[in-house]
Amino acid sequence: MHFPYGLSDFGTLREEDYWYLDRTDRIPALEQAGRQLIFLRPRRFGKSLLLSMLEHYYDLNRAEQFGELFGNLAIGREPTALHNQYFVLKWDFSLIPAHGEIADIEDAVHRHINDRITAFQYRYASQLPRPISITPEHAISSWESLLSTLSQTPHKLYLLIDEYDNVANEVLMAARPGSQDRYQTLLQGEGLLKTVFKSVKAAAGGLGLDRVFITGVSPVVMSDMTSGYNVGKDIYLEPAFNDLCGFTEAEVATVLNQLACEGSEDGEGSAWTAPAALETMRTFYNGYRFSEEAPESLYNPTLSLYFFDALYRRGQYPRRMLDENLAMDRNKLMYIAQLPQGEDLLIEALSGDDRILIPELVQRFGVADVLAAVKDQPFMASLLYFFGILTLNGLSEFDECRLRIPNLVARGLYVERLRERWLPVTGRSREVQEVVRALGQHGDLAPLCDLIEQSYFRVLSNRDYRWSNELLVKFAFLTLLFDDRLYMAVSELETDRGYADLALIVRPDKRRFQVLDLLLEFKYLSLKDLGLSGEQVRERPREALAERPAVKAKLDEAEAQARDYGGTLIERHGLKDLRAFAVVALGVERLLWRAL
Repeated sequence: MHFPYGLSDFGTLREEDYWYLDRTDRIPALEQAGRQLIFLRPRRFGKSLLLSMLEHYYDLNRAEQFGELFGNLAIGREPTALHNQYFVLKWDFSLIPAHGEIADIEDAVHRHINDRITAFQYRYASQLPRPISITPEHAISSWESLLSTLSQTPHKLYLLIDEYDNVANEVLMAARPGSQDRYQTLLQGEGLLKTVFKSVKAAAGGLGLDRVFITGVSPVVMSDMTSGYNVGKDIYLEPAFNDLCGFTEAEVATVLNQLACEGSEDGEGSAWTAPAALETMRTFYNGYRFSEEAPESLYNPTLSLYFFDALYRRGQYPRRMLDENLAMDRNKLMYIAQLPQGEDLLIEALSGDDRILIPELVQRFGVADVLAAVKDQPFMASLLYFFGILTLNGLSEFDECRLRIPNLVARGLYVERLRERWLPVTGRSREVQEVVRALGQHGDLAPLCDLIEQSYFRVLSNRDYRWSNELLVKFAFLTLLFDDRLYMAVSELETDRGYADLALIVRPDKRRFQVLDLLLEFKYLSLKDLGLSGEQVRERPREALAERPAVKAKLDEAEAQARDYGGTLIERHGLKDLRAFAVVALGVERLLWRAL
């Protein structure tokens, strides 16, 4: 079980006996789907490995390696007639730097395409009737020379384009003046990227380019190119290709069972169990669904390999469930949070599953829509879907698309963003760490409540939040307590009788430490309903406030729910010492609580 963590070259995986999850059975369906395909998935979702597999399958130079590379895979048993029949050219736009002025970016695009054509010429030198003319300052001219040369051969070209939208997305979201102008220069009118794709479209019209496969993250760039490239077929929402990238739960469970049987690399045996590991991976990595009709959700493949690799090499879970090198789309989440209604949508998504309902995904929108159009919920939710920060969750009874946060890794990115936006902790990080330890290690809630009253409420009370209620209180605790190093922190965790507001369940591999399982139920009482002013609430002792009938009723209600939900959690997770709390906020002034 040699895992290809961080590797995306299909040949290396097969030649060096890395573990590979076979997706070659989809090749016939891809051939039938069309000659110019567009496949969108979030970053770090296995798109590059998919392209590499197609490159090795169709490359005429690798015909003698077909048995070695594909012999024991699905397509090796039933190959299509097109295997090893193409010249293959690959462009990887993620390698093109997007900084500097527009001239710098355009130069980088020309260099990348020219470099790939030069490498193509070396690789296929024995099959080419004449040299390809490389024009250093004009890659389109080099491209046309390549096509002209290939027209003198019996084979056609298969073009693979990885991360087609990377350059434009980086330009658009760069936090610097003039980003929108630079983006428009690249993609609109006679912009270079638009011209590149126009030349691809023309080449597929009888000039020797037979097939194109394009991967990317969002449809923004393709929409802005309009007539530049309007011949590609979108396959990213088709149920047949839902798991073209990504792992199913059955596949993940099979790997875990095999690792548990074999033990860790040092031969000492496993200190973990496959069922517990599967539950942890399900919480952190599962949940992605890319078709409304898809039968099941998927695990993020890169993060799953990160987890498998830690089990294989060290016999234990990774210390952090999100590898910082794989913090996909954190910058995009920050960008969206700053757009009109962007933060409201993040809050709505964190409030619980099935809160975001839209008639359908918006699939065609350009930069003008992102920057200037009315940011209604369908638009913003669709943008988050393509970035992998929301995912499909089936259809409502009214035939609407349900969207939800896919898993705890994505939820952590939301929490991190809101924490940075609401409560800068410069100079207070040590204090936050101490109050969180007091609760998580000793079950002492008082220091955390004091910190929230003194700092968090002071910040939030100065902002015009129409949702200043129980939700605000829950988010104050969630943003401070979220820590995937120790916990599976779940907001709105479903139990048999309802939804627990905030449950912090210790990770199975962390139970050897002195860390408590926690459950918090929140209620909110406005100052108007309490009949007191903010100043009065701040001045009175907590004990006196807790005796007021309205406050006591809220505490009783939260306590009853906490006991009810706590029983379900104890049974479900086999918890030994669950600490549960009923918490009531009096406006955004004071917090009262009971430890159960």
